[in-house]
Amino acid sequence: MAQTTITATNDRRQHEQVLDVREDFEVASGTIPGALHIPMGQLQRRLPELEKETPVIVVCRSGNRSAHVADALNAAGYSADTMTGGMTAWAAAGLPIEQVGDAREQSPSGRLRRTP
Repeated sequence: MAQTTITATNDRRQHEQVLDVREDFEVASGTIPGALHIPMGQLQRRLPELEKETPVIVVCRSGNRSAHVADALNAAGYSADTMTGGMTAWAAAGLPIEQVGDAREQSPSGRLRRTP
């Protein structure tokens, strides 16, 4: 299983796809800015939403579900890594969080700022 760290994900997220496979109620607390949200149970149906040519970083709450999804994507011909520690580690590190449904990003201090 290919893995990536939260720090590497933060560096890579501008030019790669970030796929958040958590459920809707989990994503309501925020996600990585620019991430595509497809709950794990909907992935097979919504797979065409991913670009096969662009690497994918798969994210969940702790890293367990994302590891399974990354393995499945790699088997399907995608280049996918799982983000170790998941959103729990991302949030604990104070990395930016985008509130779902708006174009704002939360800074490590907790204040919201506009994303480009």
